[in-house]
Amino acid sequence: MDYKKLQNGSDIRGVALEGIEGQHVNLTEEVCRNIGRGFALWLRERLGKNELRVCVGRDSRLSGPALSGWICDAMAQQGIQVTDIGMASTPAMFMSTVTGDKPYDASVMITASHLPFNRNGFKFFTRDGGLEKQDIAAILANAAGNQVTGLAPAEVESGAFMDDYAAILVDKVRSATGEQRPLDGFKVVVDAGNGAGGFYVEKVLQPLGADTTGSQFLDPDGSFPNHIPNPEDATAMQAIMDAVAAQKADLGIIFDTDVDRAGAVLSDGSELNRNRIIAMLAAILLREHPGTTIVTDSITSTGLAKFIADKGGVHHRFKRGYRNVINESIRLNSAGQDSQLAIETSGHGALKENYFLDDGAYLVTKLLIELARGKKEGYTLESLIADLAEPAESKELRLNIIPEDFKTYGQSVLDSLQEYAAKQPGWSIAPNNFEGVRVNLDAEHGNGWFLLRLSLHDPLLPLNIESDVPGGVLTIARELACFLLTCDGLDTGKLAEFVG
Repeated sequence: MDYKKLQNGSDIRGVALEGIEGQHVNLTEEVCRNIGRGFALWLRERLGKNELRVCVGRDSRLSGPALSGWICDAMAQQGIQVTDIGMASTPAMFMSTVTGDKPYDASVMITASHLPFNRNGFKFFTRDGGLEKQDIAAILANAAGNQVTGLAPAEVESGAFMDDYAAILVDKVRSATGEQRPLDGFKVVVDAGNGAGGFYVEKVLQPLGADTTGSQFLDPDGSFPNHIPNPEDATAMQAIMDAVAAQKADLGIIFDTDVDRAGAVLSDGSELNRNRIIAMLAAILLREHPGTTIVTDSITSTGLAKFIADKGGVHHRFKRGYRNVINESIRLNSAGQDSQLAIETSGHGALKENYFLDDGAYLVTKLLIELARGKKEGYTLESLIADLAEPAESKELRLNIIPEDFKTYGQSVLDSLQEYAAKQPGWSIAPNNFEGVRVNLDAEHGNGWFLLRLSLHDPLLPLNIESDVPGGVLTIARELACFLLTCDGLDTGKLAEFVG
């Protein structure tokens, strides 16, 4: 077993169930037990003590109970006192390390986010936050070896934590509004996609007074029979939009499987995701923290940048990858530049006020506070982003890289494009760009921008194009195709088909 192949950035992910052709189980019992042993070794070395307590939770995936049993038992065999809390959200697992009189030393979340039903994986936390790439590499190296802690076996006990986590969110809203039931008179519907987010209805919204009639797919079901639990998925978003329309709701909320991401639908039926949810949170935080820096990923729009600037904030467009965005915001704060929000267009968002934890439930809790505040002061959520300029068109194409050494070849394409772009009339290379090649094009050449970047993990060059005029995306794509179609190591079939 090559354990390195299980690393997915700062997570471990693999195939836990048969059922999809060509994908065979690599998260076997032996592998999962070795990962548990590897984490126990890593944790003992990192914290430098023998008496350790670890909390373990899982989302609704069908393979979750088995993986949980294996890793819990393996850690206990290495002397770790383990508490299995069952169904949980990823953000709650971090909060278990910083909450109460006796926080856990670490926690493990068993999830593969929005990936298909046959996948699963592990996320790890200490009170310092989620583990980094180098930590995961060390755990997997331990798993591949034979070393043990040498400690006497401990026990696995059952426990609970989601009530404690939900109470934190409820208290946050009550403290901010000064009311016990600030959502009286509001209708809020939730789509949990049969993931782990169903708790939010009974344990957060209803105690705050909200009418949650019409909430859907709250029961955990790892076969995901209704739709993929993913706020970026068109079918999933349509499901919550339909629910908002049917119930005439004031707000709709949709979570991904493990609740570290969220999207929303406003009362007028419009989606609140990607650039729009970033703008909404930026508007709230710039009122609370004037002049703060909003760190986003690389594919946010020019309209969002102008929106943040007009609100008096600083837009810091950084690299894709939620850990990259979060770590950059932390770095800016350490350097003395206040940054209250780090967020990807995918919906991964982390606030300085909340441990820089990417927590979908916390993000929508901020929206609930704003909903209640607006009723008192005479404004709506929609009004907060009324002046956000949105592109007329947008398009993403993913170009496969053919050579085996895809990173080297992909970087050579980007280097060549940088030189090519500098010579083209009407093109201007965007300043302060941290990922790939981003180029702005004037009105004559498409009135928009494109970004070509190297995927973090896959042999791909994702291409994002936006334009402020109808037909502009095609104009930009055709201009860029003059360069990309000459790159022999790229599969440009999708691009050729698009530009005709």
